[in-house]
Order: sequence, then C-alpha cells, then structure tokens
Amino acid sequence: MNNIEKRIAELTKELNYHNVKYYIDDSPEISDFEFDKMLSELENLETQYPEYKKSNSPTVRVGGEAVSSFVQVHHDVPMLSQQKAFSKEEIIDFDRRVKSVIPNATYVVEQKIDGLSVSLEYVDGEFARGSTRGDGLTGEDVTENLKTVKTIPLTLKDKLSYLEVRGEIFMSKDNFQKINAFMETTGQPLFANPRNAAAGSLRQLDPKIAAKRNLDIFIFNIQQIQGANIETHIHGLKFLKEQGFKTILDMKSYNTIEQAYERVIEIGEERGELYFDIDGAVIKVNEVALREQMGNTAKFPRWSIAYKYPAEQKTTIIRDIKVQVGRTGVITPLAILDTVHIAGSNVSRATLHNLDFIREKDIRVGDSVVIQKAGDIIPAVVEVIKENRIGTEKVFKMPDCCLECGAPIIREEGESAYRCTGVNCPAQRLRNIIHFVSRTAMDIDGLGPSIIEQMLDRQLIETAADLYYLHTDDIKDMDKMGEKSASNLINALEKSKSNPLYRLINAFGIRHIGEKAAKILAAEYKTLNNLINASIEELTALADIGDKMAQSIVDFFSREQTKQFIKRLENAGLNCVDTSEQMLIDNRFEGMIFVLTGTLETFKRSDAEKIIENYGGKTSSSVSKKTTYVLAGAEAGSKLNKANSLGITVISEAEFKEMIK
Repeated sequence: MNNIEKRIAELTKELNYHNVKYYIDDSPEISDFEFDKMLSELENLETQYPEYKKSNSPTVRVGGEAVSSFVQVHHDVPMLSQQKAFSKEEIIDFDRRVKSVIPNATYVVEQKIDGLSVSLEYVDGEFARGSTRGDGLTGEDVTENLKTVKTIPLTLKDKLSYLEVRGEIFMSKDNFQKINAFMETTGQPLFANPRNAAAGSLRQLDPKIAAKRNLDIFIFNIQQIQGANIETHIHGLKFLKEQGFKTILDMKSYNTIEQAYERVIEIGEERGELYFDIDGAVIKVNEVALREQMGNTAKFPRWSIAYKYPAEQKTTIIRDIKVQVGRTGVITPLAILDTVHIAGSNVSRATLHNLDFIREKDIRVGDSVVIQKAGDIIPAVVEVIKENRIGTEKVFKMPDCCLECGAPIIREEGESAYRCTGVNCPAQRLRNIIHFVSRTAMDIDGLGPSIIEQMLDRQLIETAADLYYLHTDDIKDMDKMGEKSASNLINALEKSKSNPLYRLINAFGIRHIGEKAAKILAAEYKTLNNLINASIEELTALADIGDKMAQSIVDFFSREQTKQFIKRLENAGLNCVDTSEQMLIDNRFEGMIFVLTGTLETFKRSDAEKIIENYGGKTSSSVSKKTTYVLAGAEAGSKLNKANSLGITVISEAEFKEMIK
C-alpha cells in the first residue's frame, strides 16, 4: 500500500468513526471545522487518485451521479405491515392469541415512526444495497440516496458476511419546517407532512437533492443475519448499535400485556415532545425463536401489533380571523384562538385554508370550535359547535385589497385561493426577487436566496429593480461577501442589463407566463412597450397564448405598481427590445404549427423546435384544430390521442427528417 492509498484509508476510517460519534452517539470528539477539513482532504485525494476511492467512501454522503430510474428489488424476507389496534380490548385479544401459543412470551414496546420503511443490506461489513419497502415483496433500489443519510453506517464494526436490517427513514420536525420555508420562498409546492417530505426526498433521481434534505433513520429489526446469533429483540438492537446503527429508542422488556400497554400510553403522552413524528406504538414478542414459532400471515407478523393513537382534540374559541399573504401571493385566513395545550405545545392559531373551507364549515368569529393537529403538526379546525352560538358571532369576509401593499386581491376562475396582485407586495418580495434573478429569467450569477434576504433585511432593496442601483461598497460587508465577490456581483448585474427581452418578460413572474410564452411574446411584439399596450384579442390570436394567459398579461401591465417597477428598470438601462435574429434558412414551414410529443431518438426536443423555427414554422405545447403536424416519438401519450381524434396529421421522426432534407 503506497502513501496515497494509506492516507485515503486513514481518512476514511477517521471520518467514519467521527460520523458515528456525532450522529449516533451524540458525543462529538472534534469540531465541525476539523471534520470538514478532513473530508475536504479526502475529496481532493479521491479526485486526484480515483483508483483508490472506495464505493462506500464518506464523500458519497454529498450525493453521486443522478440515475434515470430506480431498479426493482425483490425482498427475500418480505417487509410485512403491522396488524392494527385502536383500543385496549384489541391489545388484550392480541395477548390472548400470543399466550395461547407461547405462554412464556415477553414483550417490547417501540415508537412507530411515521416515515418510509427501507431495507439495508451489508456484505462483508460494507453497505451493499438499500431499497424501499414497495408492496412488501418488491421495492426500489435507492442505494445512492440512502448513502447520503448520515445515520446509516457505510461500514460496520464487524465484517459480517451478510446482514439485512429494516428501518424507518424520517425527517425531523425542525428540518421539515426549514425545507417547507425554502420551498415556499422559491415558489415550489409545499410538502404536506414530514413523512411526505421524507418519501419524496428518498425517491429523488438525483442523490445530491436527497443529500440536501438531511434525512434520518431508526433501525428497528434484523431481517437476515449471517455471522452472529441473536436470541432476543433487545439483544439484536444492542448488537446493531455496536455495529454503528441508530436504533429505535426503547430497550426494555415487559412480562405482562398490562405493563406493555402502560408503556403504549406513556409513548402517546410523550409524542408531542419528540423531534420526530410517530403515528402509534408497536408491541412485539421479544424472543426471536418464539417469533419464528408464531409465524406470519400473508400481510403481517402474528407476533406484533401496532396501536394507533387518535388525533388529540381540544375545544376553544375563535376570537378573530386574520389573513396572511404567503410568499407566492396566496391569501390564507388564520383563526386567532384562545390558547390551548394540544399534542405537546400551546396553540393560539389555526389555518382556515381558504374561503371555501370557512363557508363549508360555517366558521364565524366568536364560534366555539374543536381543533386538532393535522399530522400532529399543523393546527386545524375540525368542527364548529353550533349549539354554543349566542347570536353575536360574525361572518368572515375576505378583504378586497392586500393588507400588506394595497393591491387588489383576485380569485381566478376554477381556483379556491385568493391572491395578491401586487408586484411590490412586501410579503412576496423575497420570492419575486429570487425568481427575477433565476437561471431561466435574468440569470444573475452569485445572487442566491441568502444574499437577497440580507439585502432586504438591510433595506438595501425593496424590489428587483433596486438591484441595478447597488454599488460594490453597499454589499461588500455582507456575510459570504467581500470586495471581490461584491465586485463580481455588480458586474453580473451590469451584464444582465443587455439580456434578451424574453428573459425580462419571464423575470416579471406574470401568472401563467413561463419561459416559452415569454419567447413567443418577445418575438411577436419586439418591444416591451408594444407588449404593454397589447389587447386580450391580439394576445389570444397567438399560438400557445390562451384566454387566462392573455388576461393575466393585460392585468399585470395595467397595475400602477407594475408601471413604476418597469419605469425604474428602464431608467437603470435594461434592454426592453427584442434584438434576437432568427436564422431563417427558408420558409417551407411558414404558417405551420408543430406539436412535439414523446421521446425523440436523434433530436433533443429543443433542437427540433429550433429547426422548425429556422424553416419559418412555429411550435406549440398543446394540440388544437390550429395544429398542422404532431411529431410523435416513442411513448407518445395524450397529445397523440388528441391528434388522432381531431384528424391532425401525425408524423414520425423519420418523416420529419425527410421534410427538412
């Protein structure tokens, strides 16, 4: 072993050791700085000498290459679900069934983690494969994503020839709140609950995305083992902990079902204080040999049962209903409550979702209501106690204008949400500016969410237009900045002034208008001023611009806030004219509209669209009577069906090649 290979092995061993001390034992021995320094050294060595990199190197924690799809995995030991109980009587019945077969059985009780069940397989002490439960018999190979979970050991203490364990991937409550806050900031759909977030994160095709989600795991069962003899469940958990796993918390056995049920009740009382979600408690037979004696049904083990907790409910009074503006402009009614303690915390507010929800339940200010925490996290109103009304309750009315900026509030047809229309609304500033500078919009390098937040906090900017009036001295003292970075950012802003017009149109964040529609509008109207003065009739005459889009464009440019915003951009010197030149080869496709669907073998879809435009044609994302041709590749779906139903000519990739010869 040469010096390089030896150093890589030393760093790998050290990092694996400190990873366990930090994430499993909760007793770190070195600082984060020292850990990161060692990790950086290992990354550099592996980059220079890839032949010495191990498949389970600590550097895989940050994520590897993305995959195109997940491979199916057959579970040799089925990953069964749990039989469920909702009352003490059902627990007593379970005990009766167990004791009729094995009178001397003892029990263990565990929190039932509300997450995603996975299998982890180790060969010769090395993490070899990880998979989802799936239907219990067949799951998906998510090995690369599971490698990013820092509480999963990549190398065991002992070189067991084979080990398969089962655990529950979850997301902590704090981490869930942080991720949803970021998703809201960037205008992405929010996760409904931590379990939903954990499942969505684990099934990302790009492991780098999974790595950023900071998933966690509890191991709760040995599925298969070679190289060790495990007699009881508690023995197994202690053995797994020695190997480097983060195991389920409880390690105590109970001689009677009464004792076990008492622990179930205790767990229910503790769940509000836990940093992770649980949706019940599981009672299991402790002795492994006795489990094998009882066996399984086709769906669940006969030796365990899950007690499901009912959602805790409390009665309180709605003192007021206020509205708050989300960072995407959605107006959400919020009930202000008399404070009650529920599921481990004091609650004084509850979401009312939207006006339809309020009307459906007939919720009024002054009502007595029953509330519970949806998923044990978000307080929600379950029902109104109408018999408690005394006649002074007030019906809620949605305001006409945004309380933050004064802009009109609208509700579009077919939607339940009301939205603020203000381009300068303080509640939407961060999200609007993040979109304005994003890659598909003005593409300003070095201007991420944290920098924008600092600028807003320091009152350096109020809108995206203010970015173009900043100077190096204004921003050089911000966190993660400095003279050089500040200068680079000002240069990037200056460079963006000459961006194509379509980028500016897309950067406005006009509802229903994305990059493709922005390109269509820029090419058709040539100047921003022409677009500002366009009518709904003119806009709907364009391919791919529908009624909603046209109305949204006209409404956006008619607002006073928008006019002031654009004036400030023009004064800063931004390009407001379409200067792009289409490389027209000939006009053989003039007047024709193509729709592309399915997977093309020899063209990227964007390249095919460019070819069509270079021959004078246009492309559309939807099939209509105006469509001339549908270019269909492999696995074409609903667009192909619609083309056939309308009698639109469908062409293959080979036929398209003939047309462009």
